[in-house]
Amino acid sequence: MTDPLDDLKRAFERSTPEPDVERRKANLARAQELLDRVQGAEAEQRRTDDRTNTWAGIEQGVRHMLNALTSRPVLAAAGVVAVVGLTALLVTATRNAAPPSSVVVADAGVAPELAVSPAGDPGPDRPALAPADERQAEPGIVQAEPPATSAREVIGARPALREATVSADGEASEVVVTEVSRPPEAPAPPGRAEQSFNATIAALERQRESLRRQLEGLPGQGVGEAPPREGEVRVAANALTVDRFSLLAASPGEPRASRVSNTEAFANEDASPVKVTSEEPVSTFSIDVDTASYSVVRSSLTNGYLPAPESVRIEELVNYFPYAYPGPEGSGAPFRPTVTVSETPWNPDTLLMHIGIQGRRPATEDRPPLNLVFLVDTSGSMDQPNKLPLLVQSFRLMVGQLDPADEVAIVAYAGSAGSVLDPTPAADRGAILTALDRLDAGGSTAGAAGIQLAYRVARDMAAEGEVTRVILATDGDFNVGISDPEQLEGFIARQRDSGVYLSVLGFGRGNLDDATMQALAQNGNGQAATIDTLAEARKVLVDQLVGTLFPIANDVKIQVEFNPATVAEYRLVGYETRALRREDFNNDRVDAGEIGAGHAVTAIYEVTPVGSPAVLHDALRYAGRAAEPPAVAESRAGSRELAFLRLRYKEPGEATSELIELPIARDMGGAGTDQRFAAAVAGFGQLLRDGAYTGDWNWSDAIALAVANTGDDRYGYRREAVTLMRLAESLAVTE
Repeated sequence: MTDPLDDLKRAFERSTPEPDVERRKANLARAQELLDRVQGAEAEQRRTDDRTNTWAGIEQGVRHMLNALTSRPVLAAAGVVAVVGLTALLVTATRNAAPPSSVVVADAGVAPELAVSPAGDPGPDRPALAPADERQAEPGIVQAEPPATSAREVIGARPALREATVSADGEASEVVVTEVSRPPEAPAPPGRAEQSFNATIAALERQRESLRRQLEGLPGQGVGEAPPREGEVRVAANALTVDRFSLLAASPGEPRASRVSNTEAFANEDASPVKVTSEEPVSTFSIDVDTASYSVVRSSLTNGYLPAPESVRIEELVNYFPYAYPGPEGSGAPFRPTVTVSETPWNPDTLLMHIGIQGRRPATEDRPPLNLVFLVDTSGSMDQPNKLPLLVQSFRLMVGQLDPADEVAIVAYAGSAGSVLDPTPAADRGAILTALDRLDAGGSTAGAAGIQLAYRVARDMAAEGEVTRVILATDGDFNVGISDPEQLEGFIARQRDSGVYLSVLGFGRGNLDDATMQALAQNGNGQAATIDTLAEARKVLVDQLVGTLFPIANDVKIQVEFNPATVAEYRLVGYETRALRREDFNNDRVDAGEIGAGHAVTAIYEVTPVGSPAVLHDALRYAGRAAEPPAVAESRAGSRELAFLRLRYKEPGEATSELIELPIARDMGGAGTDQRFAAAVAGFGQLLRDGAYTGDWNWSDAIALAVANTGDDRYGYRREAVTLMRLAESLAVTE
């Protein structure tokens, strides 16, 4: 849309004639002729006897002069000259001094994509721009006229700025502001000096009508207009006025992305505090093999902004990567713990106690048959390229990895839930792919109804010796059905007792309800992952298919008891949402996380030895060990143990847990490549969460540590992490 002041200016320009020297001379000569005629220059000379006395002569002269100046011909000529001169001055001044006008553009997408693209760079998933004379207007984009300039051309013209706004209900949001440079206009055709102002008024009326038509076409002006899809950009009719000079703060060559307004909710807590060993020597938590947070962090950084601190769960960043921990031997426990102790990268006066758990990987031919129910969210919020279309592509990859004996059923839910595909052998791949391709988005989200139907189908498919799992694929926008999250989680928890597992895959950004997805996965004995790219879908559903779908241990809990004689303080890095009470460790009715076949799980403690200058708590005046038996105190003082590790787990299908115990000494072994890379990622996660305990350790230190320990990076995951660290370092400077 153009500025009305600019339209008025252009109307004046079109009505202004081009300078004509010859015509100007003719006009001046004609004006002089008229002036001479009115003043009586051609009449005979006055007789001397017509003279009056001095004052009477002055009065008569003034009267003659006024009569001459107020005649119509003279006024017309003077008016024309004045209008021409004033208009020429106005046009010259505005051409030379007027800054480009500003337009407020509201980003209709969801965060995750870059709000702008550099000029000439269409981006990986956008076609290159056609020449201006061949390009057609994109649907959903309002274009101003004249001149005809597409919204994508506008965006490519200047870097975007983020501008905070406040809606009428007080909810804060952000818009993308783009400074628009107007292309040079063709010179106005020559006009006549005698042109009537009626032509100017008519031109203004035409401009006003054009503006009115554009306003009627804006979002929200029409009845039943569909909301903009991701990637569409529309001009906001009710946007706040932006001072054009404030746009000069933008860096001319660096496009900026914005964190658009969204309804995302993340499950997280404040960082685990440093605890005094003598006051609280036992730490208990559930293991976590989810990786959703890493995908969210990657999506944010690759779209040009730092992730929200609450979206960063450090344990999920660390556990995203495969590690070569030694696996279990023989037919004993389904996993094996490995512990190392080394110096902390960000604090030389503390130690990192690194606990790595490696699950057994059964032979592919020995795996049991698999029953899968794809529970697909087809609500209107899924109608975006990085949601339902990516979901369908992801499941197509997965279907290609299934054995002929496996079975697949598909349940879709939107305003209501329904069966899309009855249980079908994986050998009939064509029928499964055809059913996936028929999925279409529309309606509101009846998530609870869909889950109930999916579990009913899964129970009918289950058989002895088989693994049955519901895979929920959604953006997490549950807004219809069971409205109470606790009621929904309770239903999921009751279903896990039937032996049906639940995994949750999140798609898209903007309304990602990560908190609900995490709760459902944890209560359903499953894993939560966020799929933001097809490559991530391959990692989760192809490369890690066995670990994702086949559990080897349920309700795995970790408890560490620290020795007050050797450890003054400690803190657990991450796992804030997985904390358990001390008594929960021995209670087999308390749910915990699962380990899949071949999965590796990592937990990191930062411990402060007794006597270290890094101790943060002052000694208590009245604290002592008077009540502790002397034999116990002597045993603690002479022990080289830092801590004692306990793990509990259940075999799949069993109700009673098994116990693994392991003492941890200072000299258990130093950190290798895997441990050092995990430490770099843990430090990176802390920096994203404002780094309360990392001191002067910075982005460059994290990058250097990660680069030096990429090791055997078969799929390039670690090199990708280094790229993300570098992006975060650059973005941290600009925010």
